[in-house]
Amino acid sequence: MTYDLIIIGGGPAGAAASVYAARKRLRTLFVTFEWGGQSAVSEEIRNWIGTESISGAELAEKLKRHVLANTGDTLEIKEGLKVTGISEEVGTNGINRAPLFKVRTDNGEEFETKTILIASGSTRRKLPAKGADKFENKGVTYCASCDGPLFAGMDVAVVGGGNAAFETASQLLAYCKSVTILNRSAQFRADEITVEKVKKNQKVRIITNAEITEVKGDKLVEGLSYLDKNDNTEKELKVAGIFVEIGQIPNTDFAKEVVALDKYDRIKIDPWSNKTETPGIWAAGDCTNVLYHQNNIAAGDAVRALEDIYLAIHTK
Repeated sequence: MTYDLIIIGGGPAGAAASVYAARKRLRTLFVTFEWGGQSAVSEEIRNWIGTESISGAELAEKLKRHVLANTGDTLEIKEGLKVTGISEEVGTNGINRAPLFKVRTDNGEEFETKTILIASGSTRRKLPAKGADKFENKGVTYCASCDGPLFAGMDVAVVGGGNAAFETASQLLAYCKSVTILNRSAQFRADEITVEKVKKNQKVRIITNAEITEVKGDKLVEGLSYLDKNDNTEKELKVAGIFVEIGQIPNTDFAKEVVALDKYDRIKIDPWSNKTETPGIWAAGDCTNVLYHQNNIAAGDAVRALEDIYLAIHTK
């Protein structure tokens, strides 16, 4: 059987696209290893529009239930599978005579499709320090938009030196008592204008040449230790929250043979339509090279992509 569309990924982007695909009666296969994306592990999410507060686990369950409610004649789900590769096959799919595609999964199955939407997300680069994994979601967090308000009136740290780190610091300044930015080198990767704007705030402290060595606390984070590479001494910082912004790893390895990636291995898309440079393949969410990565943006981008996919299939 040849599907109209295969959607890869079970986060907000993949779930949103699946619901729209079902409503538009596209013959769709939805493939996901797990539900919810990165936010599935968050203790509390306060920026999912329409819901004042929701846990990551509850959000994942709601996304799953919404997709399952739309299964039937046109939407099929393959859960617990990872996509391992995509290949172009001989044939036409009706979209400017682009080839058909075959999607391979880790259980050895292959599925043929006219179009693909990649919504595989990304994985946060983890803080390589003792205790960081133990205190994840107990003070160590990878999402300021999700968790920042939980630290209102507290002293927090931001780890990183790129635009994401300084943008996170800027968000946190709205409600945190103080924000300390720790960067492992003397130079920042963030834009100079962004750095200078954050520096001007009196609640900000910046420490350079700092390598985080340990996250400390009892049940929750109480502080951290870092190596000051200026004088090679170990120092401590008392904070209640540690926001890690040292980059993301896009989940795109399975697609690198068929779509163009940027230097960070994110899928290049046209933001007007979410098309990749490969006819017949679209992408949405954190696996793409859009400027901002958030749940609401991922869902919206996937809907845009789905609308374009529908027109492409039904417009010769």
